[in-house]
Amino acid sequence: MIRFAGVIAILLAGTAGAAAQSLSLDGLLPQGGASASGRIVQIVAMLTVLSVAPGILMMVTSFSRFVIALSFLRSGLGLQGTPANLILISLALFMTFFVMAPTFDRAWQNGVLPLVENRINEGEAYTQITAPFREFMLAQTRPADLRLFADVAPPSIRPTDPTSQTVDLRILIPSFMISELRRAFEIGFLIVLPFLVIDMIVATIVMSMGMMMLPPTVISLPFKVIFFVLIDGWNLLISGLIRSYG
Repeated sequence: MIRFAGVIAILLAGTAGAAAQSLSLDGLLPQGGASASGRIVQIVAMLTVLSVAPGILMMVTSFSRFVIALSFLRSGLGLQGTPANLILISLALFMTFFVMAPTFDRAWQNGVLPLVENRINEGEAYTQITAPFREFMLAQTRPADLRLFADVAPPSIRPTDPTSQTVDLRILIPSFMISELRRAFEIGFLIVLPFLVIDMIVATIVMSMGMMMLPPTVISLPFKVIFFVLIDGWNLLISGLIRSYG
């Protein structure tokens, strides 16, 4: 009991001593030319970017095309929960890292690393980081989609040449997204078409046999699965998706 009281007394004494010291904001913020309010704004902006990082990943990378194509595959097979969403999203995520690796490396070497080492400021880092993503999105965006958003954009950001490297990201990103959606649905149609043929053949056979109470999908499901396995469907699909980015 005496030892416990002694420990409590020491803790209280240390707390009182710490409370007696004044809290300085300069000690919490890094030293630099910016004011305390400027540093706070930078911290808030950084936290905001981190909070929307999953959305940014879907907007400026190949993730959308991959996950939509894999969803079409599951729907075409008629499997509602297999593969699970976690598996499809994880596969799409690692395929995205594989395709976007050169872009990520350039953004890190030219923008993030010099910023961390204080060789460039935030404005230069932003330009260097977005340049590789801008080139990637321009290469994958249809000119018609770029012209669409360029025509409806405000005059302040409307480019004279929508296909130039200096096009505003507020025009480029939505153009890239709808181009990715279009290509993903094209790939999805090619994925679903052979499974639809199998469904139609099985439904015709079932109806001709007078088995009207038996759902054709129950019979066609194993045929679609074995068909996908025999043609090595995963290899064909993944290689096709990756090669679609050149």
